[in-house]
Amino acid sequence: MKLSKNFVKDYVDIDVDIKTLAEDMTKVGNEYDEAGKLINATKLVIGEVKECEMHPESDHLHVCKVDVGTEVLDIVCGAPNVRKGLKVIVALVGAELPEITIKKGNIRGQESNGMLCSMLELGMEHKYVDEVDKTGIHELPEDAPVGEEPIKYMGLDDEVIDFDLTANRGDLLSILGMAYEISAIYDKKVKEIDLSHKENSEDINDTFKVEVNTDNCSIFLARKVKNIKIGESPAFIKNRLIASGIRPINNVVDISNYVMLETGQPLHFYDADTLNGKIEIRMAKEGEKLTTLDNIERTLSKEDIVISDGEKAIGLAGVMGGLETEITNNTKNVIIESAIFDGVKVRKTSKEILRSEASSRFEKGLDPNRTYMAIERACKLLEEYAKGEVVGGIAKFDNSDKENRNIEISFKKINDVLGMEIDKKDVLDVFRRLSFNVIINGKESDFSETEQELENVEEITVSVPRRRGDISIKEDLIEEVGRIYGVDNIVGKLPQMPLKEGSYDKVNRGIRNKMVDLGLNETLSYILVNDKEAKYFTKDETEVVKLLDPMSEDRNTLRHSILPSLLKIYEYNKARNNKDVSIFEIGKTFYKQAEEYGEHNKIAALMTGDFYLGVNNKKQVDFYVIKGIVEELLDYLGYERRYSFVVRENQMPEELHPGQSALISVNNDIVGIIGKIHPSLVKENVYVFEIDLDKLLDKKVGKMKYKEFSKFPSVKKDLAVVVDKNITSEDIIALIKKAGGSSLDGIEVFDVYTGKGIDEDKKSIAYSLTFEKMDRTLTDEEINESLNKIIDMLEKKLGAELRK
Repeated sequence: MKLSKNFVKDYVDIDVDIKTLAEDMTKVGNEYDEAGKLINATKLVIGEVKECEMHPESDHLHVCKVDVGTEVLDIVCGAPNVRKGLKVIVALVGAELPEITIKKGNIRGQESNGMLCSMLELGMEHKYVDEVDKTGIHELPEDAPVGEEPIKYMGLDDEVIDFDLTANRGDLLSILGMAYEISAIYDKKVKEIDLSHKENSEDINDTFKVEVNTDNCSIFLARKVKNIKIGESPAFIKNRLIASGIRPINNVVDISNYVMLETGQPLHFYDADTLNGKIEIRMAKEGEKLTTLDNIERTLSKEDIVISDGEKAIGLAGVMGGLETEITNNTKNVIIESAIFDGVKVRKTSKEILRSEASSRFEKGLDPNRTYMAIERACKLLEEYAKGEVVGGIAKFDNSDKENRNIEISFKKINDVLGMEIDKKDVLDVFRRLSFNVIINGKESDFSETEQELENVEEITVSVPRRRGDISIKEDLIEEVGRIYGVDNIVGKLPQMPLKEGSYDKVNRGIRNKMVDLGLNETLSYILVNDKEAKYFTKDETEVVKLLDPMSEDRNTLRHSILPSLLKIYEYNKARNNKDVSIFEIGKTFYKQAEEYGEHNKIAALMTGDFYLGVNNKKQVDFYVIKGIVEELLDYLGYERRYSFVVRENQMPEELHPGQSALISVNNDIVGIIGKIHPSLVKENVYVFEIDLDKLLDKKVGKMKYKEFSKFPSVKKDLAVVVDKNITSEDIIALIKKAGGSSLDGIEVFDVYTGKGIDEDKKSIAYSLTFEKMDRTLTDEEINESLNKIIDMLEKKLGAELRK
């Protein structure tokens, strides 16, 4: 929103410079991009060309004598329209223009003491200037006073602030809205807008009807103005439009845009003679055609709101009018539309057709009271500047709520939330400056109450005008008090309240610390991915959740798994030659099942390259490294000896290598996946795991128990057996535990071999077995007896052979 200082001064007195105004607006939450003069040029003066002769050494340059009031200057000019008697804009020597500093010069032997300027050279945007300025210098009227400031004379001595407003402050998309905001900051009064105009004795309802056949229009007003004269707008309207970023066209179109900027209510003007005495508001038919004002034929859908003449569509509600009913130079009679349409519908249509000043206002919500104000203001201006005759009456449909919102709030609530002590008088003063009514003990306040009168008042009712659509709950009112009273006035103090240790995020924090201790780095990635990646690394039947209005196609869907996000981080590191990556993330994933939306808390990790175990100690990442990370994590969470890694081909995601992946099972329930990413996705050896923490942590664990270390020495024995490839190590370990008895204290795999000397359908697995007793030292005979039992059971049950 571009704020013209001259425009807003029509409604509130401002006696501060533009930079101060911009900073003061920022202090109450309205940030700006830039603030400055509309025309940023210095040392300009109105001059009159007294003599104009061709340059003796050029076929296009002119040597001019220009009277600037205090002296006559020799100036060389190459503009084709320069001539004797012309009133011009002169940039004197030393003038600073947007792209040049004017210096005294000599052009082909002729002295030049300044420059005759076009509006383009003064920094005016190309779209605002006429053809004369595009090819030559600007021509001022004959009565322009020589020696005066040209910018002030033309009414362009304006200053502009370009605000970057938040989406909820639709009220600030108008000069009146800005006036109310400024009045609250500086404690000024907002002036009334002039709506006075005459009406003839006719009644529009006798010849014109409005019919609304959709719930997506809450109010539609129509008025008629006859016998208008199309022409040029007065200078103040054109200048205010230019300062606000809108190109002037003619008096009728300009009035429509002027009123929209003034009140925030978009209007549309129809050539009344092209209508059939009726306007109908309805939803478009699927595939219906409409040629809009930009002369493009649009194919509509049933989601679009259209304006119809009872037979065919003549406009897209809130977005763009139709070509057939546009205002032309031959238009004599005008129908003015002032309406409110459903913001969501308008946004969807404008996204497909065209985003405009009007559609942005409909999307953010409008004040139904301003709908009436705007149409009366348009009648006033058409009568005054287009010589129109306003027809009596108003054709309307009105199903809107125009009453103020009443919100009850206590002074204690305001101070508790803001964390400060604001006097009751100061709170009431904020609402007075905002032009909100306040009801105290059932009576409307005149804001003259004394501290003594307010002493026993605990609660008040604040009546919020409809123009402030962003205020609907108590917290909104508290925000208003805080920002208008001034956050700079808030005195910092330590909180005074009983504190106790919380449990929120305690488990996640413990998991995070454990993963960091294991040597992995934490990441925080986008939860948005593209729809192709959304269901990578999953096999469930739930639906993905797509955004209705994504900022880009690369991030249009909520992730179903964290692993695609980690994979992008890996690719980013690989592109920068960082091949050793060990990362993890704890975060949310999302899904849709039937009509229900849900989310899961998960942990995922990705490892590749070298995994650093300490100083000068690293290991190439493989399946067993990442499996060890998972085991450490599950043991830490209390699931020791309750988990396993199982292979079920029909449940494995296609993105994992089928020979190097498994499901993570806890208490015989699948809680996650682990494995190598399939070579078709990533050529390098990249290993991942992902665990559903919600599912895992639902499984209760008993209290952690400690086991005393034996005072007696333990004995380690290595055992290498050759078995069929389809036999898992898990099966072998189960038999070893069963046969080893109580003296077997630990089992670790330290080697898997399938090379020379081993049949193709066989593999060798080597185990380190630890034997130990709590009450005595084991003898060699006892250890050998246990070892022989283990070997014997493996031979009988699995056909295992000792590796030679």
